[in-house]
Amino acid sequence: MKIAIINGSIRLGRSSDGVVDWVAAQAAEHGGADFEVVDLAAFNVPLLTSPVIPGMANKQYDDPAVQAWSDAIDAFDGFILVTPEYNHGVPGALKNAFDSLSGEWQRKTIAFVSYGADNGVRAVEQWRQIVANFSMHDIRTQLSLGLFTDFADGKFAPQERRVGEAKNLFDDLLKTTEFFENAN
Repeated sequence: MKIAIINGSIRLGRSSDGVVDWVAAQAAEHGGADFEVVDLAAFNVPLLTSPVIPGMANKQYDDPAVQAWSDAIDAFDGFILVTPEYNHGVPGALKNAFDSLSGEWQRKTIAFVSYGADNGVRAVEQWRQIVANFSMHDIRTQLSLGLFTDFADGKFAPQERRVGEAKNLFDDLLKTTEFFENAN
């Protein structure tokens, strides 16, 4: 089972790097799957301007950056989406990258790790609506991190209880991924 930990921010000086590194370390300690970090910033996904609707592209895209993003995402059985919350919503670059694909997301599992002033919970609620369009199986368990409680001096410094919460997220994601892989 291959699970991507998606770094969903492309911002310079982004807070997501510390969160992603911590999630990856917790995932490696947890085990049960091959976890791999996928950094959205490394793909330079352009704005969705192609005349071909992603759902009709059959995973063959006219832009090399989108094709590279497609190939990376398609290789995974499930995802942990590390998402910031910007202005009470999802980050635009991540939403654009998500919308640039279609079949690569279909019927796969996804869990959310969010952060923001109010723990990123509004972004996750919006993501749940978005992933439903791809018949994705979203995990109810989520890890919601606060800028005022899980960061110190601009660096990620999670509360002790976050270790247990991460374990629960991994347990639920892996069980659900395995269930749906066996069902297909």
